[in-house]
Amino acid sequence: MTETPAPAVPVMPLGEHELGATATGSYHDPHSVLGAHEYAGGVTVRTLAPLAHEVAVLLPDGTAVPMEHEYDGIWVVALARPELPSHRLRVTWTQGAEPVELEEPYRFLPTIGELDLHLIREGRHEELWRALGAHLATLDGVEGTSFAVWAPNARAVQVVGSFNGWDGRLHALRSLGASGVWEVFVPGPGEGDVYKFRILGADGVWRDKADPMARFAEVPPATGSVITHSDFEWTDDHWLAERAAGDPLSSRMSVYEVHLPSWRPGLGYRELATELTDYVREMGFTHVELMPVSEHPFGGSWGYQVTGYYAPTSRLGSPDELRHLIDTLHGAGIGVLLDWVPAHFPKDEWALGRFDGTPLYEHADPRRGEHPDWGTYIFDTGRNEVRNFLVANACYWLEEFHVDGLRVDAVASMLYLDYSREDGQWVPNRHGGREDLENIAFLQEATATAYKRAPGIVMIAEESTSFPGVTRPTDAGGLGFGFKWNMGWMHDTLQYLGQDPVHRQHHHGELTFSMVYQYSENFVLPLSHDEVVHGKGSLLRKAPGDDWQQAATLRSYLAFQWTHPGKQLVFMGIEFAQGTEWSEQAGLPWWLLEYPLHRGAQQLVRDLNAVQEEFPALYERDQDPGGFEWLIGDDAAHNTLSFARRDAAGDPVVVVVNFSAEPWHEYRIPLPEGGDWLEVLNSDAPVYGGSGVGNLGRVHAEQLPLHGREHSVRLSLPPLGAVILVPSRLRD
Repeated sequence: MTETPAPAVPVMPLGEHELGATATGSYHDPHSVLGAHEYAGGVTVRTLAPLAHEVAVLLPDGTAVPMEHEYDGIWVVALARPELPSHRLRVTWTQGAEPVELEEPYRFLPTIGELDLHLIREGRHEELWRALGAHLATLDGVEGTSFAVWAPNARAVQVVGSFNGWDGRLHALRSLGASGVWEVFVPGPGEGDVYKFRILGADGVWRDKADPMARFAEVPPATGSVITHSDFEWTDDHWLAERAAGDPLSSRMSVYEVHLPSWRPGLGYRELATELTDYVREMGFTHVELMPVSEHPFGGSWGYQVTGYYAPTSRLGSPDELRHLIDTLHGAGIGVLLDWVPAHFPKDEWALGRFDGTPLYEHADPRRGEHPDWGTYIFDTGRNEVRNFLVANACYWLEEFHVDGLRVDAVASMLYLDYSREDGQWVPNRHGGREDLENIAFLQEATATAYKRAPGIVMIAEESTSFPGVTRPTDAGGLGFGFKWNMGWMHDTLQYLGQDPVHRQHHHGELTFSMVYQYSENFVLPLSHDEVVHGKGSLLRKAPGDDWQQAATLRSYLAFQWTHPGKQLVFMGIEFAQGTEWSEQAGLPWWLLEYPLHRGAQQLVRDLNAVQEEFPALYERDQDPGGFEWLIGDDAAHNTLSFARRDAAGDPVVVVVNFSAEPWHEYRIPLPEGGDWLEVLNSDAPVYGGSGVGNLGRVHAEQLPLHGREHSVRLSLPPLGAVILVPSRLRD
């Protein structure tokens, strides 16, 4: 190859400010300085190569044209040609060293289109993850990565990483105007490279920030973002088609809530795909609910303080390994729900907080932008781009990871401006009220968009107040959720169980009150992780008495939960009566299954799921008042209650629960019909660790009227036990 001198054409002039800012990587439009630019009938080429000894432009025909050092690491040459469609660089870093050929990052057009920028400004980019972040790309035959980030108040943005020695001067991004988006294509970086955005804030301070749209991150405590792409091939088409055709309200939903890192410590996504799937299938649950898997810096937050909303935690493996876990669960007929946390985010300096030197993702006013209980920032959902960031994130998990629903955390904190605040610490809305109108609009948009884009999924609200219309459709003024956690049922019934049995008669209404409002919303009955942490002890130990009495109480309570209208959720460990408070550091005490009481509780949950699956009356009409009737709901003196559930065909299942420590013999209840009835489950059976009080598997309803019904039956009710009866015609 022959070196030729640069022809005598003028160099495109630039001011010292432009050159100086470009040399330090602090210019808002480096592409207007660097790369090739037509000028005065020729082409001026500039490049930034600090500390280089020699630099030359390599033309498409192989000609090398030496460049001259112009200003603080900037090299320039003017070429006597009308255009320069492409070029490369040849850099010699030290005298006598072999030259290195490099691609020029500033010769490429923007990788993000005008439509993307328009949708981002409008807050309507439902696939935001495809536009922003780091994406492998091939431009003009050159492989590399395009980087784009929203930082509207930044003075300059650089990308730093393992590919440029963390020297941000080499790869400054260009501002794409009013959109607030910055962009650059960098030749070379690929899968696994670590990066951050170095942002010159509006306050004049440089900060290194993780990419808000990163789809993978370093294993904490490292905080870098990682370039990744997916080549995963899903095999769950049949599952998704069946999901889209189904109706969650009338379908069975028995949910196993899991904290993946501590279910069996040491297992990653790939191992969990085998072990967790096998266990959940064996136990008969229909769904798992994963506590947040989005990247978070502090393991003790269990994922509820998120720094990487688009990045599955790298503690357990790669994003595609998480996809493998979900695909495997789907293949076993198990749905996957995911905890999602749009209510708040942590203040870590390297993450979302004060992202471009200003309150950007969070409200500027601490009365709206900071959470007094959790020490976190609160999203400014009144801002289009922030609302878009979160709505698109919901779509991301539903579409890119095929999750079957999102359980939205801390909804109550989002609905009220005065949540956990005293007078003077909050600002009323424009109507003078306490409702957070911006968050309400955001939640409505999130649920509506999710249901539109992912047919058959469920959106579930953890909402602890009586806010009206949580599960009412958005077009009827509701929030649009499919289900709401029934926190009232959980708190009332746990308070009841905490009483000594001799005192429970005075608290009977805590068992029955849930049916007063059962049909106001679509409910999930949760026994979640929140009830077995932070000094609350285990569910087993909430009841008084010795080990046997506590285990019996837990069994009867679980039977009551499984047969009460609503969908069921239990946290891992509850199913085998974990005796100690859950710790994310210790994991579950699986060794307890060596003991009959714990093994019996596990068998009971397995059988409850099987009975529920066999008899649709226990789930099909959860939200239909015609699917439930009290048989005896007011027998506080005996601490008992009995009720009937009916399926769509009208076939009944009868449930009788005795929360007294005494067995009741010759206890008569009315039945919906005569004939033989089968005792299909008795929580006091010896196989569960019980005392064996029961009805020998079958009873006969006499034509003896009781409580307005023509037939009744005498039962032996076990102490602290529950029995489930079905007409023998349903099995015989």
